[in-house]
Amino acid sequence: MSREVEISAGGRRLHGTLTLPAAARGVVLFAHGSGSSRHSPRNQRVAEALVHAGLGTLLFDLLTPEEEAAEAYTRHLRFDIDLLAGRLFEATAWLVRQEDTRRLRAAYFGASTGAAAALAAAARLGEQVGAVVSRGGRPDLAGPMLPRVSAPTLLIVGGLDTQVLALNEQALAQLRCAKELLIVPGASHLFEEPGTLDQVAALAADWFTRHLGEAAGA
Repeated sequence: MSREVEISAGGRRLHGTLTLPAAARGVVLFAHGSGSSRHSPRNQRVAEALVHAGLGTLLFDLLTPEEEAAEAYTRHLRFDIDLLAGRLFEATAWLVRQEDTRRLRAAYFGASTGAAAALAAAARLGEQVGAVVSRGGRPDLAGPMLPRVSAPTLLIVGGLDTQVLALNEQALAQLRCAKELLIVPGASHLFEEPGTLDQVAALAADWFTRHLGEAAGA
């Protein structure tokens, strides 16, 4: 079942879509990169696979429409990891206040700079976050927060995305949690090649299912 939601964060109203399958194992919050939104076809495709695997999803906009419009010209927010992580923290707190999600453990799926925001928020929340998955992300931008992350973290990078792969290898070395770096052969930064995004979705579903444990109420 899906419903449109509004999340209050720092005096701003963020719009999102919450989907909960029966007996959900947890809720995966999506942290997209700059220039993207909850309507991103790539994230929606991954979210569909996660719901099929019995996981709830929350696709929401990290920025307001006004902020996105300004960002298109100034590009001043896309690397503001503290701001993005704060929005993700507030969205997680919102889930705890909802009757249908307050007993479900949170997890994060981040792309591009959203991956850094996901890791920074996970470091702040500790055991409240059950797992993190990064798709073509910039986990290196989480900087000093990386060693503080306790949630099992999976970094997924396209084999053709060599520059981002090197940055992910550096970030992996700083993580002190259960961690893994997986490379999708033949995939570029956006995983636009046939079948590559499906591989990301399958890897993410497996990671979240393993680390979020049994379904609620099982």
